[in-house]
Amino acid sequence: MNRKIEDNEGLIRPSKGKTDPGVGPDAILVMIRSELEYLVKLSKNVASFDMGFFNLYQAKFNQKISYTLMGPFLGAPQSVMGMEKIIALGAKRIWVLGWCGSLQHDLRIGDLVIPSSAVSEEGTSQHYPIGEEIRATDEELNGMLARALQEKGHSFKRGIVWTTDAPYRETPAKVKEYQNRGVLAVEMEMSALMTLAVYRKVKIAGLLVVSDEMSDLKWHTGFTSLLLKQRSRFAGELLLDLVESL
Repeated sequence: MNRKIEDNEGLIRPSKGKTDPGVGPDAILVMIRSELEYLVKLSKNVASFDMGFFNLYQAKFNQKISYTLMGPFLGAPQSVMGMEKIIALGAKRIWVLGWCGSLQHDLRIGDLVIPSSAVSEEGTSQHYPIGEEIRATDEELNGMLARALQEKGHSFKRGIVWTTDAPYRETPAKVKEYQNRGVLAVEMEMSALMTLAVYRKVKIAGLLVVSDEMSDLKWHTGFTSLLLKQRSRFAGELLLDLVESL
């Protein structure tokens, strides 16, 4: 490792411990506990591991690791710690399943979003120097997601999301600003995960389900709605089918 890269690395580095499991190339980071539990139940031949601040589950087919599930996560710092670990264990393609709040009038509870890039208002990204490289998801993986959704006859939006560390500071002024800039939704992880993917040179894509709306500058929640539950499970099942096919 040259001196320049060495200086950019932390004193505490992500690594594979003696008792840590190895993983296959595909890992799904699941933000929401209920959806993680659902996907674990759907998976076959699952081995579970308590990683301290998140849970890891390996699904195997014919003794081969077919994919890894991990979570739940809340916010940029915890999700980046999890992603750092899974990369150290061997993951090359990171898929994210989460929820988001709509900023646009035509994006409603239960709708699906494929984030292409992100506005960062979280504090984790700045610690990963990526120079002139663009913080974005992987176009190849995004294309896979889009085709899978189209084959299912399901509509979706693809575009920019706003990542924040402060869910109680989504002010009317900020909502209007990002709304006018065409930002689709707000959430708490994607910009940091995109930045880390660029820094560690892995591929990442996300599939987000709209859980609440604020396009009219009022908060409309759908956290307990049957539609959100159905669409979240549809999104999770689609990701499982996709990684199983790779």
